Amino acid sequence: MSRHQVVLIPGDGIGPEVTLAVQRVLKAVEAPIEWVAHVAGLSAIERGRDALPTETLDAIRTHAVALKGPCTTPIGEGFVSINVRLRKELDLYAAVRPVRNLDGVPTRYQGVDLVIVRENTEGLYSGIEATLAPGVVTTTKVATEHACSRIARWAFRYAKQRGRKKVTVFHKANIMKLTDGMFIRCARVVHEAEFAEIGYQEMIIDAGCMALVQDPTRFDLLLLENLYGDVLSDLTAGLVGGLGVVPGANIGDRAAVFEAVHGSAPDIAGRNLANPLALLMSAVMMLNHLAETRDDEACATAARRIRDGYNRALAEGAKTRDLGGTLGTSEFAEAIVRHLSD
Repeated sequence: MSRHQVVLIPGDGIGPEVTLAVQRVLKAVEAPIEWVAHVAGLSAIERGRDALPTETLDAIRTHAVALKGPCTTPIGEGFVSINVRLRKELDLYAAVRPVRNLDGVPTRYQGVDLVIVRENTEGLYSGIEATLAPGVVTTTKVATEHACSRIARWAFRYAKQRGRKKVTVFHKANIMKLTDGMFIRCARVVHEAEFAEIGYQEMIIDAGCMALVQDPTRFDLLLLENLYGDVLSDLTAGLVGGLGVVPGANIGDRAAVFEAVHGSAPDIAGRNLANPLALLMSAVMMLNHLAETRDDEACATAARRIRDGYNRALAEGAKTRDLGGTLGTSEFAEAIVRHLSD
């Protein structure tokens, strides 16, 4: 059996703990993975390195796939977000966040099964800021036809491959007529020219948010520009139990980074309290990505077994404290291993 080299970035805070738990589960299903460990974030700085070392970036470019634990991002000061730098350096233009209800994780919503696809390189997150005068600052929102068309095509192709029936674009083109206007025009062109068999809908984002919290089951795949996608990714996670139960991926044409989307939670680091499920779900996405891009059925089988395992474990009450249970990080990983299918 061939093995795939995957860059492993444990991250900061609870990152090393949840990473170890995920490795334990992947080992139990004999996933054909060989880990190539590298550092980023505070853990890199503490070793006297840049927050995103060149060696880490080069390793991802070489192996094309990485699994990353949460990295600390200072608020309002300090170094630039590791996630933002990774996306820019590696051109990871598609952020993907599947969101669905899990058995054993009760919420006020049921039947939620949607995907957020977010353009990952432009918009207000381009980081173009300036001070015009004392007390007056600006931020520039960037949109290009290339990036808008690229993410639309990626989203429709993903929808077709995964059997999704409808793509809904959230926008504010009634106010931002040039930037958001370009975003929806590009989506329309791609839809009409290449994916007319898939349903298509546009919604102004404030009305769309109201519709989401009224009935999230009316949506299937949401396509958004960068800032809106960031906000809606977390909002929709809240519909199904929070950031601890949803995975995330950042995908480009030459590399893909799969990650836990929650924070590094330094207040509980080292206490065996963290929930490893989000990173484990991201690892399942990674295995499916490897199965598709490298035609490896062993990865697909490992992904299915892990998903079945955590679904069974949750349904039978195996949960960490953040989900109302009593298990620690390592005990939850062991519970999943016990529920793995053949």
